[in-house]
Amino acid sequence: MVVRNIGIDAIAPKNECNDDKCAWHGTLSVRGNILQGKVVSAKARKTAVIKRELLHYLRKYERYERRHSKISAYNPECISAKEGDIVTVAECRPLSKTKHFVVIEKVVG
Repeated sequence: MVVRNIGIDAIAPKNECNDDKCAWHGTLSVRGNILQGKVVSAKARKTAVIKRELLHYLRKYERYERRHSKISAYNPECISAKEGDIVTVAECRPLSKTKHFVVIEKVVG
């Protein structure tokens, strides 16, 4: 199977899959936000929960506070990110009630 050019500077996976919702081997187009985070859960089938750490500045106290957000992302079989991996996710069309992102590469893992 041929790896598509998704228009993002990311490394394509070495494995192949026949998944239609894969950004590399299927027909899913990616657009919008590109984020990085750590996988905290990969228990659900083809789903990874990514946690992002953010720093928010409080002007009154002249300090930063830590915040975090969790994103549900589609985890294709060719990438198959596990817990603890640092991944890059890209925004796509809504795939389910909570999934609006797809994992496009493993940065560390």
